Amino acid sequence: MNVIGLDAIDAGMIGTVGGKAAGLGEMVASGERVPPGFCLTTEAYASGTVPADELAAAYERLGGGPVAVRSSATAEDLPGTSFAGQQDTVLGVRGTEELVAAVRRCWASLDSDRAVAYREAVGIDRADTRMAVVVQRMVDARVAGVLFTADPLTGSRSRVIVDAAPGLGTAVVDGGVIPDHHVLVDGEPAAAVEGGCLTADRLEELRAAGERLAEHFGSPQDVEWAYDADGVLWLLQSRPITTLFPLPPDAGKPGPRLYMEAGHMQGMLRPFTPMGMDRMTHIWLKWCSFQGVDVDPREGASLLTPVGGRLYMDLTDFIRSAPMRGRLPQAMEVYGPQVRRAVEYLMDDPRFAPRPGLPFPLGTALRFAARALPTTLAHMTATVARPERARARAARALREFRSQPHPGPEATTAERFDFVSEDAYAPVLGAPMMDVAWPTFAGIALGVLPSALLDGVATDEELDAVLGGMPHNVTTEMDLALWGVAGNASGHRDLFLNTGPAELADMYRRGALPDIGLTDFLEVYGHRAAAEVDIGMPRWAEDPAPLFATIANYLRVENPEQAPDRRFERAAVRARRTISELSLRGRARRPVRGRIASVAMRRSRELTGSRELAKFSWLIPFAQMRRQLLLIGADLVREGLLERNDDVMFLTMDEVRTAVHDGVDHRDLAAERRADYDREVRRPSVPALLLSDGTDVETILPRPEVEAGTLSGTPAAAGRATGRARVVRDPSGAHVEPGEILVAPTTDPGWTPLFMTAAGLVTETGSPLAHGPTVAREHGIPAVICVRDATREIRTGQVITVDGTSGTVTVEQGGDAKESVASASAGS
Repeated sequence: MNVIGLDAIDAGMIGTVGGKAAGLGEMVASGERVPPGFCLTTEAYASGTVPADELAAAYERLGGGPVAVRSSATAEDLPGTSFAGQQDTVLGVRGTEELVAAVRRCWASLDSDRAVAYREAVGIDRADTRMAVVVQRMVDARVAGVLFTADPLTGSRSRVIVDAAPGLGTAVVDGGVIPDHHVLVDGEPAAAVEGGCLTADRLEELRAAGERLAEHFGSPQDVEWAYDADGVLWLLQSRPITTLFPLPPDAGKPGPRLYMEAGHMQGMLRPFTPMGMDRMTHIWLKWCSFQGVDVDPREGASLLTPVGGRLYMDLTDFIRSAPMRGRLPQAMEVYGPQVRRAVEYLMDDPRFAPRPGLPFPLGTALRFAARALPTTLAHMTATVARPERARARAARALREFRSQPHPGPEATTAERFDFVSEDAYAPVLGAPMMDVAWPTFAGIALGVLPSALLDGVATDEELDAVLGGMPHNVTTEMDLALWGVAGNASGHRDLFLNTGPAELADMYRRGALPDIGLTDFLEVYGHRAAAEVDIGMPRWAEDPAPLFATIANYLRVENPEQAPDRRFERAAVRARRTISELSLRGRARRPVRGRIASVAMRRSRELTGSRELAKFSWLIPFAQMRRQLLLIGADLVREGLLERNDDVMFLTMDEVRTAVHDGVDHRDLAAERRADYDREVRRPSVPALLLSDGTDVETILPRPEVEAGTLSGTPAAAGRATGRARVVRDPSGAHVEPGEILVAPTTDPGWTPLFMTAAGLVTETGSPLAHGPTVAREHGIPAVICVRDATREIRTGQVITVDGTSGTVTVEQGGDAKESVASASAGS
């Protein structure tokens, strides 16, 4: 069938009529006023020949006259891909000859440069795409434009946006005019723009039409519309708004809610896989139970709320709590100045007015304190008094993590499932976890104590220097161990520099590489990876390709003084020297505080490095859980219930249970979840603070004034460095040339090998207390974090200056660098 009337089309026909025609058919079926027309199907496109006779007959049935000829590709106007303006529309077409030419033009636009680039950007295979063409009677538009049923800039579902201009709507959608701009707020009457082309009544009519379409299609819509000479409203198109961040789940409580994205504290800006989110929230509830805190699973899940695959914390009860809200901005400082500004802004919002009471039951808090405080004081005191004993206990606990029993090769699928469900959590929730955690807690406390004791005596840069070259840090030890592996690879330099990481990984698995000590490295560190808090992400032991990319980076280091081990040692020497200087200065100016600060600084070097050990340890059973899940996935593939082993990572444990015990086929569900996940991975930015109506709070803040070419963020590691920027969005296969500044969305320990050749670090998210900045300080690398849109504002090759003391990044005017040599004051 080559031609189908719009009134015979529904949403299930996308493969035949494409996305635009399917949407128009649904609009007609729901009773909306849509210009009459027909669709030339993808079957005609596949034949390669325009069926001119059929086309002419359909055009004649339409009544002839001017028509609009519009592309309708099978990947167009869909929830994840709008293809807005990427393929052609031809207006005012008259006669069969012009109609045939317009169809050919629409067909050819499927392979235009802009359409090809768009498909590549969103990961759509050209082989999976075909083109249909919509032909509709032209509307004699006197006023036309676009309607968004949600605000595409802020994400708010409480605002409808209408842009309008006289004449055809193409002037609005193509950006050729400055339209009348209307913002319709829920619960408020529409108001016309003085001298504008729409009355208040027409704005209300448009709002009502948008609400109907959003309800019909089940998501916010981008609608094109026109009023004709008789004042009749015609709806020309409706497609999903593809850029909106998903809404938080309904909390079932009155009033707006405030959520803060928490995953970036663990370097987790990308979405969790469904299994990763399921296990993370499960561990949270189990941990609360272990600590003696009775948490209703529904309440516990709402405190940690999955949104768009990311982990958000519900701050609503905190910002509304009269006793606590005054402390909230200061507490948010650790997440960056923008988050603090956003919280302060919302504190003036009457919807978040203070209320009496605490954000949690007082009895629960008192019971927890009574249970935890004596133990905490005893262990913290013992840890600070005898740090070497605390580290020895932590080392024994780490061995317990590694020796945990797990199902062997002969285990049944059900036994593996039971292990992942419960048994694997034993060390994470028991005494071994606390033995590795006490040095972490003590190290964090000691690390921040000197800044309070030496206020006015020591500069921020000096206090940061005290934390440089920190011993006993398992992540730093890992990076230096990989540097040693690279040293072993130097005898095969050409092989490792000129072969791609994926090919090297394949050669390693086949035993075709020279022995450079990587197997021994993976025995200790193979359970790590980028985004490692997500159990759905492959570990280095499974896919060592990122390590080979880093080894190649290390082999490019030609200046011996830039070698990571020498940089680390310089930072350690500077730290010891600074401690001595501050101790003398502190005792001279404030004898008591100075002596306490001196002890704290020296003890902190014994313990602060251990702060990485807790996460390092619980990732060991996490990796074993992942191995068992993949074996379960393999069993389900053999039973025809999944397509791929790792499809199990796109299910929850309850869904895996139904497959294991009831034989439920989850192939379609896993494929749908994987597609959703892939779309979220491509999302360029994630709201740090999110309202329950979808508003990204940072987008509604007044913009602070900054100097041209300067980006502001949060100081994370003191010092200054100037060099060429290297923008990296995924550490897998990435390389950073010696002396370049690494610019990234976020970092976690899986990124830190890249630090070894970097002269500085810039990230869009994070916390000064997070893993990436901690390692940067230890290597003496200046770092600025929480720099909004850094990966878009900065281009690879531009010369930038990172000031880790002031928290600024300066982009040198005049473009890209050619022969810039990085100069870093930190650690030199």
